[in-house]
Amino acid sequence: MNWNIAFAPELPLWIIALILLPSLALVCWGLFSRVRGSWIRTFAWAALALALANPSLLIEDREKLKSVIAVVVDQTGSQKLENREAQTLAARDAVLSRIAGMDEFEVREISASDQVSTTTDVSTALFRALQSGLKDVAADRLAGAVMITDGRVHDVPESLSSIGISAPVHALITGRENEKDRRIVITKAPRYGVVGEPYEISYRVLEEGFTAGETVAVSIYIDGELVTAEEVAPGDTGIYADEVRHGGKNIIELRVETHPDEITDANNRVFTTLNGIRENLRVLLVSGEPHAGERTWRNLLKSDASVDLVHFTILRPPEKQDGTPISQLSLIAFPTRELFVEKIDEFDLIIFDRYSRRGVLPVLYFDNIARYVRDGGAVLVASGSEYASEGSIAGTPLQDVLSAMPSGTSTEVPFKPQISDIGMRHPVTRGLDGSPSAPGQEPQWGRWFRSIDVQSATGEVVMETPDKKPLLALERFDKGRMALLLSDQAWLWARGFEGGGPHVQLLRRIAHWLMAEPELEEERLTADSAGGTINITRQTLGDDPGEVLVQGPTGSGSTVQLTRSSDGIFTGRLEVDEIGLYQLSNGDLSALVQVGPPNPREFAEVTSTSALLLPVLETNGGSIARVGENGADVPRILPVRPGSSASGNGWIGFNNTGASVLKGVDRISLFAGFLGLALLLFAFAAAWTREGR
Repeated sequence: MNWNIAFAPELPLWIIALILLPSLALVCWGLFSRVRGSWIRTFAWAALALALANPSLLIEDREKLKSVIAVVVDQTGSQKLENREAQTLAARDAVLSRIAGMDEFEVREISASDQVSTTTDVSTALFRALQSGLKDVAADRLAGAVMITDGRVHDVPESLSSIGISAPVHALITGRENEKDRRIVITKAPRYGVVGEPYEISYRVLEEGFTAGETVAVSIYIDGELVTAEEVAPGDTGIYADEVRHGGKNIIELRVETHPDEITDANNRVFTTLNGIRENLRVLLVSGEPHAGERTWRNLLKSDASVDLVHFTILRPPEKQDGTPISQLSLIAFPTRELFVEKIDEFDLIIFDRYSRRGVLPVLYFDNIARYVRDGGAVLVASGSEYASEGSIAGTPLQDVLSAMPSGTSTEVPFKPQISDIGMRHPVTRGLDGSPSAPGQEPQWGRWFRSIDVQSATGEVVMETPDKKPLLALERFDKGRMALLLSDQAWLWARGFEGGGPHVQLLRRIAHWLMAEPELEEERLTADSAGGTINITRQTLGDDPGEVLVQGPTGSGSTVQLTRSSDGIFTGRLEVDEIGLYQLSNGDLSALVQVGPPNPREFAEVTSTSALLLPVLETNGGSIARVGENGADVPRILPVRPGSSASGNGWIGFNNTGASVLKGVDRISLFAGFLGLALLLFAFAAAWTREGR
């Protein structure tokens, strides 16, 4: 129960002032002149002033409220290392049980966990969680807070008052003292690079708790494949230099060797993504003779601004003599030695378009072309009837890298090219515009009229004639690739014959497959993340790729069963709650995917410490204590008066605020009714009696 006095004047203040100011002047004159009865007159005028002011006695009925203690539990990624999670739960239970026996306190439990995000960094934000959890608690009810954390807090304010907290805040630190950890960070890395051009990545290895001076091994992986290992001294800057290997995403991962005494290897790996750009694709197109489909190849290649095309057409073979001067047949001589010996390795793709062996290229040059393929080059042979003749390039050393040998005949009947069974799953021919969506359906494109017969075909036959003869075969030879198109009729699609067909789509896919574009690999494992979901895509020519093993940033593992979504495509999903780098593996394939921002702060420094929190907690009388191995050694909890010491040997204190809530108010007028009238009459009667004497 609280009481106080309130005034509710009966008249406006200016009228009361007009009445009381002259009275005050007369009272002061009487007291100064020592006129008899002045004190009685003063009492009378004072009673009148109180009556006009209408004083009232207010009696408040209040209910006492419990003081609020906030228990902030750090459940971020670093708290899952070693025994910290068990320590945290044990300390939480101990704190809650001790507060539960104290009637003056109420507990507000607040959980601070990782927030999966792709746009912001992921860190431990305990003070933001504390503010959010107490937004409906009045400042005069807050007894204090206790944080159960490893001390790696990334939103420590300059002072508690700057975030509106005046009560003591304590911290219970999990983990062990003098922990050891080794981590690697990328200090500089390009985001884009030209395929074949050099780039550099700068990195550093940092250690805590280790003896300085010993070098450590750093392994560099590109797209999951180990490429090199280097020795680096901790603290020094290491530099990895290489050439951009392919177009698209080049995932470069750096791993520092793990020490058996460090608390985690989650931060022993970092990665960066380098987007490879093909600045200029050098393509050599050799047409054996003028024909209707020659312009189709030229138009297709010239339409791409990134292609540097070198095109030669053999207008007249050496054995043909018709009297036409050489100067009218070509602007420049065919530089065979320069193209096929000296500069052959500078070309990304060589296309032989209806080329036959007529003495223009010596046999030795074909041997060099075969070597070019095995060393990583790409050759496309678009054949016509000449492939089945005696002058076929299949009779040269190039036959070692050809997918099929001609039988010596060709078939010239109308037919619609068909996608083979394996072609329905192959990324070069899968989903071509107009292709059948189900087995047995007729493709929606125009007919061709010639196919070259072959004895047998190796590699992957992705297109065929209706009678199952090979039409397009793709094959790898050592590091390089070869494509054999057994028809010269693709130009009919380009001309729109019988509705045309997807000639641009098909020919570009063939060229990109030959140049090893990752999107067109037959066996490929990729993954991306959206929030806390990992989406897995497996591209395969097989019927069942099996399960995908997923390893999390803290070493946790799980498997994902893939389901068929379309021909050659299997997908799967995995919900995760940890931020960091995930490694996926399926057979010999592997992939990396980052959940949340790359290389998050949460795993940058993971050793437990009190140095970050102690300066700011001490400003409000808070303290820091380390939790034992099994969550033991939690200090005793005591209520204290606001402003007094809030910690001591083996104990921590929280303010007993004495906050209350108003339930009702009783009002009693002091000068109302007969009491006020009697006091006024008594005062003025006494004054008149005194003056009458």
